[in-house]
Amino acid sequence: MTLRPSTAAACLVLMAAIPAHALDSSIVQQLDRLTPEERREQRCDIEAMRRIAKQEGDFRPDKVIAYTFGDTVEAGDLFKAPGAVFRSKGEWYRLKYKCKTAEDGLTIQSFDYKVGTKVPRDEWSEYYLYE
Repeated sequence: MTLRPSTAAACLVLMAAIPAHALDSSIVQQLDRLTPEERREQRCDIEAMRRIAKQEGDFRPDKVIAYTFGDTVEAGDLFKAPGAVFRSKGEWYRLKYKCKTAEDGLTIQSFDYKVGTKVPRDEWSEYYLYE
């Protein structure tokens, strides 16, 4: 899924304002303004940051991009991001995840992920990654 430029900018602002561990009512209100597909993607990105921060120890994720190395796949309430990346402590890492939400796109029903290798800095510009 590729977001429209205005939607992508709004999502970047939204993601920059979201602590990796929280999903409070103001965030829910912001997510509710998105289309169901965009809401599901953003909610799954938030869940990826939360899980990585909690379960992987050394990482402090502050950004996830679901489609950097491959297209996302949506099938009903299931969202797959086989070519995702996340940023932690100024470095980017490959990520793949599978996320199932409730119909509202907000409640996570299942989430599986795998952290991959660090993305070399000399590849960042090719994939529009930034510090």
